[in-house]
Amino acid sequence: MILRELLREDFHVTGNIDKEITHISYNSKDIKEASLFVAISGEKTDGHLFIEEAIKKGSIAVVYEKEDFKSDDESVTWIRVNDSRDALAWISSRFYGVCGKLKIIGITGTNGKTTTSYLIRQILRKYGKKTGVIGTIKYLIEDEEKAAPHTTPEAPEFHGLLYEMFQKGVEYVISEVSSHALSLKRVDYTEFDVAVFTNLSRDHLDFHKNMEDYFQAKKRLFTDLLKKEGIAVINIDDEYGRRIAQEVNNKKISYSLKNPQADVYVKGYRLNFKGTEITLSIQGNEICIKTSLLGIPNIYNIASAISVAYALNVPIDTIVSAIQEAKSPEGRFECIDEGQDFLVFVDYAHTPDALERLLLSVRKLKEELSKAGRIITVFGCGGNRDRGKRPQMGRIATELSDLVILTSDNPRWEEPREIIKDIEEGIVKDNYIVVPDREMSLWIATKICKRGDILVVAGKGHEDYQEIKGQRHHFSDKEVLIKALKGLK
Repeated sequence: MILRELLREDFHVTGNIDKEITHISYNSKDIKEASLFVAISGEKTDGHLFIEEAIKKGSIAVVYEKEDFKSDDESVTWIRVNDSRDALAWISSRFYGVCGKLKIIGITGTNGKTTTSYLIRQILRKYGKKTGVIGTIKYLIEDEEKAAPHTTPEAPEFHGLLYEMFQKGVEYVISEVSSHALSLKRVDYTEFDVAVFTNLSRDHLDFHKNMEDYFQAKKRLFTDLLKKEGIAVINIDDEYGRRIAQEVNNKKISYSLKNPQADVYVKGYRLNFKGTEITLSIQGNEICIKTSLLGIPNIYNIASAISVAYALNVPIDTIVSAIQEAKSPEGRFECIDEGQDFLVFVDYAHTPDALERLLLSVRKLKEELSKAGRIITVFGCGGNRDRGKRPQMGRIATELSDLVILTSDNPRWEEPREIIKDIEEGIVKDNYIVVPDREMSLWIATKICKRGDILVVAGKGHEDYQEIKGQRHHFSDKEVLIKALKGLK
């Protein structure tokens, strides 16, 4: 694309703007011939320090934001901007040019984004539509899978994925949109047709200043990035959801388990070990759904997905059929069954709210089958992240479980025992043990389970690694549990 087509009136340009640009990058290591390099001031490093390296590798145009940066290289077109991240999003959107050609659904919230995205995908596929997914577990272009290094990738990768999806015939894109992505403008200048708010609870306060800052980041999806004719789908059981409903002017579809006035209202549900029976009212029309998905969080996820499908005018019969056939994504309340006489669940819950919802669902399940069985929970907290949630999660786990095994999650650069000490500060009951080695904790947990117990392994879900001292080592809760359960036979 010709450089002038990527520019904006507020960009200050020095040099030739009629060059052909073939690639955009913010990472000097990824520069190719005829690239445009965008220098971003990041948390860990400053892209302005790598401008010379980018030029040597083939960059013919450079976007920068620091006024004191100077270069005499006249072979390069220099573009000074007020905000490099904003410019990167604008340029990426213009370069790939597919926004407006796809129906794009954005999902934000602390919990439930992944499962909701997969449920929407299954409904749309049942409706005969070609879909793409951008999210935590993997990126999907129909059935083609790609690794997902970030829940929401940086602007060039995000718009590049949209372009590839469009080229391969995708009609609908379902994207998880993280608060980091919204704060860092990764999805700016994307035209969202539907924006979904699942919930908001404590998380990422190592990145955001406080809960209000976290909320304002989430709200951007609705106030800044949703088309004027776009639809906002909102969980009004959440206090922050109610705020969004009041502050957004777009057409809204609400869902709730508590408020009969919601557009999609869950009138009732029954949980058992085979699945969930749900009765919903969709703007006064009652439907019943039987699903293999378990737990109250999944009832919210189902209500959210149904609300999106309703917003997109998908027939009710198609919605019901798709939900009844749906399976949970990997690591989301996933049941591990190797023929043992107790239940084992693996879940990604890594926030206080998610852990509480998970364990409350497990308690309801236990009541359905056997009040004699115990709930045994294995969990830890990630290192170099919000320390304030650690004691909260310790309190929740020990209050809602019969026995808790505190262990390591992704300690990163912290010492696992120090993280566990933070968790212990919130515990007032004497119903826990400490096993810092996560693999050992899972083997011990399976050994002490008795008939009718429920073992809950929380925190890592689908992840197949453990991050220790800057290194990622292969580790999967699911793989370890399967080996341990097979060893019981």
